[in-house]
Parts: sequence; C-alpha cells; structure tokens
Amino acid sequence: MPLEFIVSACLAGFPCAYDGRPRERASVRRLLEEGRALAACPECLGGLAVPRVPAEIYGGPGSAVWQGKARVLDREGRDVTAYFCRGAELFLAIAQTLGIKKAILKSRSPSCGCGFIYDGTFSGKLRPGDGVAAALLRARGFVLWTEHDWESEAGEL
Repeated sequence: MPLEFIVSACLAGFPCAYDGRPRERASVRRLLEEGRALAACPECLGGLAVPRVPAEIYGGPGSAVWQGKARVLDREGRDVTAYFCRGAELFLAIAQTLGIKKAILKSRSPSCGCGFIYDGTFSGKLRPGDGVAAALLRARGFVLWTEHDWESEAGEL
C-alpha cells in the first residue's frame, strides 16, 4: 500500500512535542502501522531540541511568517523563526518526494496547527490561522486535517 499521509510525529506516539511528551492518537498511529503514513516533526527537522521552550507565532498566522510579517518567538523571547521555516521546508520536501498530498497535523501548534493557532501571547487564547508548516503545505495544495478533524471524518474517507 502506498504512503497516503504525512503526520505530525507526536500524534503517532513519538515524544517530540515541546515538553518531550507524545500526543498519540490511536487512529493516527494505526495509519503508521498499516504503512499508510509517514511521521515527522517539523520542529525537530528544523533543528529544535526536545524538550524545548514553548513557542508561538507573534504578529499573525503561519502564512504571515512566510511573507516576513510575523515571527516565531519562544516564551523566553528568542526568535526561532528560522528553525520553524527550515523544518517546514524539509517536512514539505519529504512529503513531495514520496508523492504525499495529505497531512494530519497537531492542532494549535505553531508548526502544525490547522485553522486555529495560539495567538502569540502565551495566554492560551486562539486565533484563526495555520502554523508555519501547515501554511506551507496548504499553499502547495495539500489536504490538511487536525487530529480532531481526522477522527471525526476518518470513517467517511
């Protein structure tokens, strides 16, 4: 069976989230076990360590990062934009090399968030928009799901 999806590695059970913990979802892990998905973490691909200081996009969504109108800052004020962009580009390159055009991504993440991300204030508030990797994938025509969307729609696909 050919690979159909690239998925956020944390959703597949890998301990790569900022706090070093997985965010495993059984439905995503099953796709990996069936050979239908490849797991990767854009933040790790970009060179960030695990664990790491949490980061949020300041100044707009992921699409604004690509336009140079927003930055990714960690909670200590360090600019980590370059890591997020490099990781997103590698995540995209992996998917394209393998002919993958669908992704299941971690909701609210500054890399993988689809539809809503944290607002850049570290207050827990959300705003509309995609993370850096999700924005790049969406711009390249990928079909995107969060883990929540995927679980509610998986039976229909």
